[in-house]
Amino acid sequence: MAANPIIPISSLSIDQRKSGDTVTLLCHGKVIAETTPILRDEVRRVLAESGTVVLDLTDVSYLDSSGLGALVGLYASAKRAGKQLKLINLSDRIKELLRITKLLSVFEGYGAYM
Repeated sequence: MAANPIIPISSLSIDQRKSGDTVTLLCHGKVIAETTPILRDEVRRVLAESGTVVLDLTDVSYLDSSGLGALVGLYASAKRAGKQLKLINLSDRIKELLRITKLLSVFEGYGAYM
């Protein structure tokens, strides 16, 4: 009997830049079921220490329904805590996903980068 091949989990890495009370998290990879805990943990950690978190999605190649759900949950948590979660540099695909789900108007863009 052949062994089952190891299937690598898609990865997500996050870099951080701080400017005053705003922290920008630059996301690289896929925001999917397997990687949403990484995103949730990092955003929650940063929100505890700052007033505004900006998620830069320039290098996010894919966002599935789990990722979308994580973004909505993080947005709601931030708002309840009196903080802000903003999105920038959305791909056309992610913008369309947010538009179709009527969430584009919920998430605040940061400057002209939405």
